[in-house]
Amino acid sequence: MRKAGAVVAGVLSKLQELAKPGVSTAQLDEMALEMTAEAGAEALFKGVRSPQARRPFPGAICASVNEEVVHGIPSKGVVLEEGDILSVDFGVRLGGYCGDSAVTVPIGAISEEKRRLVETTKATLDVAIAEARPGVRWSQIAGKMQRYAEAAGFSVVRDFVGHGIGTKMHEEPKVPNFVSDDLLADDIMLAEGMILAVEPMINAGRCGVRLLGNGWTVVTSDGACSAHFEHTIAIVAGGCDVLTSRDAAPTD
Repeated sequence: MRKAGAVVAGVLSKLQELAKPGVSTAQLDEMALEMTAEAGAEALFKGVRSPQARRPFPGAICASVNEEVVHGIPSKGVVLEEGDILSVDFGVRLGGYCGDSAVTVPIGAISEEKRRLVETTKATLDVAIAEARPGVRWSQIAGKMQRYAEAAGFSVVRDFVGHGIGTKMHEEPKVPNFVSDDLLADDIMLAEGMILAVEPMINAGRCGVRLLGNGWTVVTSDGACSAHFEHTIAIVAGGCDVLTSRDAAPTD
């Protein structure tokens, strides 16, 4: 899984370099596919089916711009503009194991509110990484994530959560970024060896979202911007190991 995570980190790093005004999200998708093939990996998202959509997901990346929360479809017609924020979600399977990560990228100079939103969302993920270790209940971490985001004046998306990950992209348990009655009733005790994809999605406005007619793209219900960060982490003795970090080197 460390090797899969290193591929994901490398692709996302390259896409962050390329994401500039005038670049289409289809161009970013093409680069992701090229790098995935060179690594001998399989793009996790391409071809995934959903009961809400008439066609499988067509891209290797989810490319979500501004008010798009998740599952934005890469397209030649979506050309990045100065002041946009772009959330890129990407995953691969390599050697039978998966890695999954996301980052929100400023396109040129962005507004102060967008900057705060991006920084807060990244810091919300950092809260989870700092707190995750064996013997801690996930509700404790989710509560700290939620309080951090809301203290900055933002809201946590409730409709989408993180997940376990391994030989499949989505495995149990569900890993929310907020505290709910459901979580408290069936809390997750972190244990050494667990692998989780933790992915806060934070909205500048209200937490509500809606699905577009393509059956894939989810946008904020009020049109406010959204940001998304994600890492695949392994729970290890004394803390956690970020498998999709740019600094994570693959090992045999």
